[in-house]
Amino acid sequence: MRFLFPLIGLCMLMSCGPAAKFDYDPATDFSQYKTYKWFPTLETGVNEFDNRRMMRSVDSILQSRGFVESETADFMINFYTVEEIVPPNTVGIGIGSGGGGIAVGGSGSIPVGGNKILQTLTLDFVDPAKDELIWQGVAVRKYFTTATPEQKKEHYLKVALKLLQSYPPNK
Repeated sequence: MRFLFPLIGLCMLMSCGPAAKFDYDPATDFSQYKTYKWFPTLETGVNEFDNRRMMRSVDSILQSRGFVESETADFMINFYTVEEIVPPNTVGIGIGSGGGGIAVGGSGSIPVGGNKILQTLTLDFVDPAKDELIWQGVAVRKYFTTATPEQKKEHYLKVALKLLQSYPPNK
């Protein structure tokens, strides 16, 4: 029993951050990619504020790792989102009574909190010379519609950090 509570706490902490998956061609030499630029037209599925938040987050992470934004880039970046509304959690209430072989019961549920959005964000890196996808990361995270601008900035930074944790893959 004394091991159960720390295990539950660890599971809860692990579920708080975004989940991310990556894909790339292992034969690609990622050491040749030093400069990047964003696709000129992004159809991301989010508003302009969130576009800028995500782009600034990715820029800051890549630049802190020595990558340089350039018009003559080695790779280009695209991102897009798919959002799904998640209904609120509910708390169930039940009552029952029985005796003499007869049972009576009832139950109901109360919604807790409002709707949340499950946001799937995909980040693509494309080699413009070959016109090929060289790396892709996909992250899934809850996004709260009532978040403040600062919370939204933090949301996109966490997603970008999670996505880019494995880029470049053969370093």
